[in-house]
Amino acid sequence: MSAKPIITETFTCVRCGLTVGASAPDGSRRNHCPSCLHSRHVVDRVEGGPSECGARMTPISIAVLRTGDWMVIHRCVRCGELTSNPVCGDDNRLILIRMAVRPLAQPPFPLETFGDL
Repeated sequence: MSAKPIITETFTCVRCGLTVGASAPDGSRRNHCPSCLHSRHVVDRVEGGPSECGARMTPISIAVLRTGDWMVIHRCVRCGELTSNPVCGDDNRLILIRMAVRPLAQPPFPLETFGDL
């Protein structure tokens, strides 16, 4: 049984400037900053290859898969493409929770309507 190779690559966060290891704590490859959760648009999901956009990807939401795994939803600030990426064990939990509860804290309808039900 061979062990997963340790990835020693790093990248600099496009938003906060943090130097980030490309390897997450579980050994998987990471593509976003664990501090601010921003990323760079390097993969074109529609075309299935590298993206020439290269703009900043802003974390906008959280999705929860049927397996219970959390995904960060990113939107490109230049072209608007949406992507999803797995949450890593060392990601900023405060930002993750803020995104998860935002729909409850800011619903698209007035909460007073529940008083009439």
